[in-house]
Amino acid sequence: MMSWTLAARADKMNPSVIREILKVTEKPGIISFAGGLPSPKTFPVAEFRAACDKVLAEDGAGALQYAASEGYGPLREMVAAALPWPVAPSQVLVTTGSQQGLDLIAKILIDQGSRVLVETPTYLGALQAFTPMEPRHVAVASDDEGVSAEDFAAQAGQGAERARFAYLLPNFQNPTGRTMTEARRAAVVAAASAAGVPLVEDNPYGDLWFDAPPPAPLTARNPEGCVYLGSFSKVLAPGLRLGFMVAPPALYPKLLQAKQAADLHSPGFNQRMVAQVMQDGFLDRHVPTIRALYKSQRDHMLAALAREMPAGVQWNQPAGGMFLWLRLPAGLDTVALLPRAVERNVAFVPGAAFYAEAAEANTMRLSFVTASHTQIDIGIAALAQTIREALDAQPAARQPAAVQP
Repeated sequence: MMSWTLAARADKMNPSVIREILKVTEKPGIISFAGGLPSPKTFPVAEFRAACDKVLAEDGAGALQYAASEGYGPLREMVAAALPWPVAPSQVLVTTGSQQGLDLIAKILIDQGSRVLVETPTYLGALQAFTPMEPRHVAVASDDEGVSAEDFAAQAGQGAERARFAYLLPNFQNPTGRTMTEARRAAVVAAASAAGVPLVEDNPYGDLWFDAPPPAPLTARNPEGCVYLGSFSKVLAPGLRLGFMVAPPALYPKLLQAKQAADLHSPGFNQRMVAQVMQDGFLDRHVPTIRALYKSQRDHMLAALAREMPAGVQWNQPAGGMFLWLRLPAGLDTVALLPRAVERNVAFVPGAAFYAEAAEANTMRLSFVTASHTQIDIGIAALAQTIREALDAQPAARQPAAVQP
């Protein structure tokens, strides 16, 4: 009988908690606030149908052939031109989703035991991408304004212990939905520069602001000290699996080599379709419709939370993106709460999975973009009842009522 010996790094790979929860939500009748899925209502199907026909008619052979690892030239030019700081197209690397960008960064920057700074909490997918390279994740203290610059400086390390990089999501962060303030951005970039710690800025949600755009990217403040990740998944369609990286010239060649080893290149046909759809300013017309839809969904969920939730439950009011963050009274565990919620046909993501250190068991992430207003009303009421019963079973866990936005 054949015996397979796994590499040590394979033991570090774990299934996505979110993907496992999504399997549960396939049950008929489940109202899911769990997945970070864009609303299908936002997918520009007609535009892609027309782009598909045009690309095949005008450059079918090129679209279906192997392509350059860097990405389709016209698309790289569009990306560079759209960014709010000077970027050369030669700095843009098209990736198979921004998740691949995280994987490439892990491969070229992390050794066993390398110090990697992350927010508290942080994106689960980044932890998944980094963990097989066996880093030492260090959680930097964070609040509603983002990462603490003071704790960043304290955790940065020196010499051989200096952090290889810090991974940050300044805009409408996954999972909390918070946005880093202008003052905090300036302070964090200054702290990173002083400590010699590069920044990896992940910005898949930055275009999804509701009332006002977020402050300038971290990368715009120190382009040579940052890698910037973007995505087409949230503004066009996730099924395309297209994202991009902007890297300084000193780092770009190694990222390109890692990309070549991973998949040769991202799908050239998809890249041409995206470039075709974008070439007449389509995103300038399309993205505002996404913002309006998601703002309506956020507002409806906030109203439902205010109406239904028992005293002691706290939540934020995200200024954009797809998520909001709930904190339940101390003593409740949202992992234990999830099966009870599913029995009432509602699902969420327990917050503990998003922590690199010292997980807070009484937190959860809710996505507001795929459920209808009616589903939000029904689902939040069911979730509130689940929480209320858990509180009744543990009366000592009650906390004073919080002032809600």
